[in-house]
Amino acid sequence: MTHDEQFLLKEKYRGRATREFEADRHRLASGEPVAYVIGWQPFLGLKIYLDSRPLIPRPETEWWAEQMFRTIAKGAEHLRFLDLCAGSGAIGCAVLARFPQAKVSFGEIDPAHEATIRKNIAVNNLNASHAKIRIGDLFEPFSGEQFDFVAANPPYVPDARELPESVARYEPALALRAGADGLALIRRIASGLPQHLMKGGQAWIECDSAHSGEARGLFEAAGFDVQVSVDQFALPRLLVVEWPHD
Repeated sequence: MTHDEQFLLKEKYRGRATREFEADRHRLASGEPVAYVIGWQPFLGLKIYLDSRPLIPRPETEWWAEQMFRTIAKGAEHLRFLDLCAGSGAIGCAVLARFPQAKVSFGEIDPAHEATIRKNIAVNNLNASHAKIRIGDLFEPFSGEQFDFVAANPPYVPDARELPESVARYEPALALRAGADGLALIRRIASGLPQHLMKGGQAWIECDSAHSGEARGLFEAAGFDVQVSVDQFALPRLLVVEWPHD
């Protein structure tokens, strides 16, 4: 039995090899990600459900979110946080769990994911009264609003790049592909961010490691200071964006 099959048997079937378990083994054998077969993915101590089949939260995102929390901890008393391109809401839910006093907004273009975000808030016993979910295109639902922190794991895969079959076949292209250079969404985030990031705030944006230099240039052209940070695999995958210091 493979590691994924053992994990499936333990987590979904409590060790009982039922007929349904055998059917799920076939799903795994076909290449379907184990997170979809089980129905959830761990993320910073939370169970993030994937009922609407959003992008599966990645270890890289989990890693940099943990780094971001260390920065937030210095000024979390009245935190206004935006999880942009929220998908399952994993990042925003982790903020609610770590900083219960924070006001967290979730921005997502696919209306199918709203119920998934609400479920992830509920099942992890997070403060729903401090959460706001808006469906729309990037910053469009947040007209006139500003945030202390903006975090985004937007689509950034170039259209022509080959992906593993388990990703290309099962995960949503809307959350992955972003034009010929993979920068279509990041280009628009850079354009909209000046109206929505508070002075003294930061935006943490995941990007394609092969295009991190170009992505950095987009935010610098919008007037920001930008640091490119490496992930746990030493790949330049993260932009930390802030206003220049006076």
